[in-house]
Amino acid sequence: MTEPTSPNVTAGGRVQLARPKEPYIPPREWIRDNLFSTPFNSILTVLFTALVFVMTRGMLGFIFGHDRRWEAPATNLRFLMTQAYPDEQYIRVWFTFGWILALAGLSLAAWNAAPRVGYRNLARKAASVGVAVALIGLVAPAMSTSGRLQYVLIGAIPMAAGIIALKILDNHDTRDMSAFVVQVLVVAGIILSLWTVPYGQHTFVDGAARVDSGTVAQSTKLPLTIMLLVIIAAFYVGRTIRPHFKQLKAVLGGIWLLSPFILTTLVLRDPAFDSGHLLSTDIPIGLAFALGGGAILWLLSSAKAGETGRIAAAIILVLAFASFLTPMRMIVRIDALMLAGAALSSATFAGSREARLRFVGGWMGAIVIVNWLVTATNTPSTVFGLPTGTFYGGGLTLTLIITSFTLIFAFPLGVTMALARTSKMPIFRVMSTAYIETIRGIPLITVFIFFAIMLPLLLPDGMEVAKIPAIVIGYVLFSSAYLAENVRGGLQSIGRGQHEAAEALGLTTAQKTLMITLPQALRVSIPPLVGQAIGTFKESSLVLIVGLFDLLFIARNVIPNTSGFLGAQREPLMVASFIYWAGSYSMSKASQRVERKLGLGER
Repeated sequence: MTEPTSPNVTAGGRVQLARPKEPYIPPREWIRDNLFSTPFNSILTVLFTALVFVMTRGMLGFIFGHDRRWEAPATNLRFLMTQAYPDEQYIRVWFTFGWILALAGLSLAAWNAAPRVGYRNLARKAASVGVAVALIGLVAPAMSTSGRLQYVLIGAIPMAAGIIALKILDNHDTRDMSAFVVQVLVVAGIILSLWTVPYGQHTFVDGAARVDSGTVAQSTKLPLTIMLLVIIAAFYVGRTIRPHFKQLKAVLGGIWLLSPFILTTLVLRDPAFDSGHLLSTDIPIGLAFALGGGAILWLLSSAKAGETGRIAAAIILVLAFASFLTPMRMIVRIDALMLAGAALSSATFAGSREARLRFVGGWMGAIVIVNWLVTATNTPSTVFGLPTGTFYGGGLTLTLIITSFTLIFAFPLGVTMALARTSKMPIFRVMSTAYIETIRGIPLITVFIFFAIMLPLLLPDGMEVAKIPAIVIGYVLFSSAYLAENVRGGLQSIGRGQHEAAEALGLTTAQKTLMITLPQALRVSIPPLVGQAIGTFKESSLVLIVGLFDLLFIARNVIPNTSGFLGAQREPLMVASFIYWAGSYSMSKASQRVERKLGLGER
């Protein structure tokens, strides 16, 4: 039996029942009840154990084989991460990594998302890791006697520590500690080994790989040490300011949303802004849309606008689409589309003077940010000597850029399509259904080929689109169709009573959607949405079809055809496979923590 729940009083005075504690079951009893409960289960357990043993031994034989060429991925690790990014500018890559880690540390503190791990659970995990490491030394074929002894001794340390801790701790010990601290200690141990253990320095000299004795290169271990200190400092800074900064979550959410654009266009690319062109063209365009558009939105958000406001918003939308049929600067087209979207939603923000001021202020801030980023994208890079719209790197960096931009744009488009498909308005329902079913019937490779090769041929004179933005556009349109179906399933799971209650309170359709139905639908849709995000991350490898140097293309085609590593394909592919698995597994575990926190699947 589980122990009874005890009420917890929250800060708001509400009583919340704590999750019941799971009863302690000894390992021997658990194995007997779950693995050997019947003769048939015993046979299945033995057969599955034998299968796992054979597969594990085969994998270890591949990893530790004498003919393995692990110097290929080790020497080309930076090439796998960023392709041909200049070494003298690599501090930009480390700055980007540090920025992401700082945001991660602040977010863990702001949302109090770092889970707790019990002492006994931690001891069990330590013992399990020790057993696994020791078994590698005992089971792996083609390993020398000294190598086996090293693995057994290394595994014996955490195994013994875990077993001793389990003997000391009581079965009902409830003490725990932050998992963030445990993870930091593990990473710190790994980084410490880079400073002390002579792994060697892998270099590529005169067309051949060379391994020099000593520890890892200073250019690797020093930045990694700084990165660890950055996330630790960010986490504890976030814990310090969280009680005093009520808007911390909203600010961090906005920074997370803008970070891919800022890091890609400004930090990694380093555009060479032309002050004369900025003063004569870019700044006047931005001011015109910020001030003129703000005035238009102020009028349209008035309670007196009514039907006239909706007609004016429709006219702005038509003019925005017409701008793509005439020779015009891309920034004007983008600003016009943004103004049309804001005008169509102005009725939602109609009300008090303060609400209208916030609406107009948000518009001006959005114009400043978007124009700045678009101008940076359309500006050549002085550091790399690249023309406008082109990119400078590849490998894992390119994979993450394509994935992040695709998810950022596909999610709102997919939610919009889901709302349109469940709408009572036939025109929106038919259009969204036709779009979703058409896109879902086209293979992703066909989408990539069309947008990378055919789309530039169909654009009017004077209008160009680089390959990577074209790929992202096609991927956004493709992924949004599947995201729309995931969200539609969540929308249809909401009972009719929710809609009737919202209508009884006098909420408008927009208010009912934004405050009642959509939050519940997204909560239910978390598992399929995360599954779609994982699929987007992995399927981005298909960009190799159109010649982009992503992680898989470099591991499969570039490194094996490099002098000094000819034919070494399996080792880089295994490293790339591990990276894909680590990214997918991390997203999956994060989704599980969110689901537990929201109580998904519980009654």
